Amino acid sequence: LRLASLAHCVFEALAEGTITLDMAKAYGAISDVERQAHVYAELQAAWYQITPDTIRRMVLDATVRGSDPRAVLVGRDAYIAAGGRIERELFDDDASESWIDVALLEDLAHKAMDEAAEKTALEFGLAWVRPTLGNYVSHDLVEGLGRLPCEPAPMTEQEAQELGELEADYDRVAAVLEDEDSDEDEVAKAEQELVVIDRAMRALNDRPPVLADELKSEAGAFLVLSRNGEPTLVPQFYTETEVIADEGVIEAIEESGAAKPKGSSLSQRLLDELAMQRRDILAIHLANDPALALDFMVFTLADVDGHDWRAKKASTLVGSVASGPVTGFEAKDAPASAALAEFAGSLDESWRAGECDVKRFARFRALSDEARSAWLGHVVSRTLVASLACEGERSVPLHEALGSLLEIETAHWWRPTAANYFDRVAKARTLEALDGAGGPELVSRYAASKKAELASAAERIFSGNFIGEPEVKERAQAWVPPIMRFAGSEEAELADHGGDEAANVEATDEIAEQAA
Repeated sequence: LRLASLAHCVFEALAEGTITLDMAKAYGAISDVERQAHVYAELQAAWYQITPDTIRRMVLDATVRGSDPRAVLVGRDAYIAAGGRIERELFDDDASESWIDVALLEDLAHKAMDEAAEKTALEFGLAWVRPTLGNYVSHDLVEGLGRLPCEPAPMTEQEAQELGELEADYDRVAAVLEDEDSDEDEVAKAEQELVVIDRAMRALNDRPPVLADELKSEAGAFLVLSRNGEPTLVPQFYTETEVIADEGVIEAIEESGAAKPKGSSLSQRLLDELAMQRRDILAIHLANDPALALDFMVFTLADVDGHDWRAKKASTLVGSVASGPVTGFEAKDAPASAALAEFAGSLDESWRAGECDVKRFARFRALSDEARSAWLGHVVSRTLVASLACEGERSVPLHEALGSLLEIETAHWWRPTAANYFDRVAKARTLEALDGAGGPELVSRYAASKKAELASAAERIFSGNFIGEPEVKERAQAWVPPIMRFAGSEEAELADHGGDEAANVEATDEIAEQAA
């Protein structure tokens, strides 16, 4: 039925054979013939290959999915009652249907957030709460505001006791996993128990910051719209009475439209996790080169006046430890993260026994040159922010310079696995990686595999744990995603001179499409 009412230009193109029937169906994903004609005209000048999926995304770009946080916040009934229109294809559900009147939806969402902000301000006793439809607090919202100090609520005696009991339970259950004589049922039960215990420990340790009562009369905060459509108060408080030049504010706030690498289709969560793991790789190298760490520290401190506060900083270098864009994320079994923990554990902490800072400083100065140098590398390396070799918000050019000086080979410190990469990217991207390691022959071997099977196979291949030719294994073990490389490394040079990349990608896409 939708095909019968296509825009005239689209219908003519179908009749003349200029577009395929599948392309015509893609234009019919929306009944707005003006939108169809606009997209058709826009694609006439396209130099790249046009697919039905490309057309469908473009015609639906002027709509909002039912699963969008704004749609979840407003609710389907309220949107329809206000005159909002919804369109569905045959197999659409409430989450995938298209909400056409985006301006109306935005207006309803703003009103809902305004009401939620008023209630939140009363509930927490704050002077003001400002709502935003973004899921981050963007810099323009906090510009000119002063950040108020707040600390996590202290743990009660009961909570401390509960945490101690949980830690004891964790050790007891972990012993079952470490015991080689444990049978499969015991191991499976222990793994489930550890998940429950770990969740309970996190609930006790992850306590939101608390603002002092005397500051609440002048304090304000921001209400963001979470990804599941719920108004959420950000646990950071500000004042309008004084502007505090705190670089930590700039560091802690993420831009709402976080940029991805040019041409990337990776999820924002994966980009953030990869950036944090790549940061650890850079950090362990910097921690083991105190001379370079010293130069880096001195330069950063000396360059404060010349630094543009709007530019991305390479480190926090004011004493605080840099966190990351993903709260609570830990790179499990990552060599760089494990090496960082081992490095920190090897530090001489005898100076901490001093009763006051003067005595502790004297004890610290009495340490050997080697011990003090280790502390220098540690305190500098832990300030590094998360970055990727890309364009946009995650780009930190100074990290590329450091990586080049340290001659970092990312592949020695991070390997792509199903959990940390292949399960999280499109199938075509995994096939592209296989093409770089073994060419079309290796790609064709796995092109028909389902995504989960392909991810598992890719993990084995890129760890070198498979039967294959030595040169293929060597390339596989040296491969990392371009955004994880550091400029000037051997792996980056190999990638730059690895043949006709465009041809390889085209061949990979063709195989992927045939498999699909």
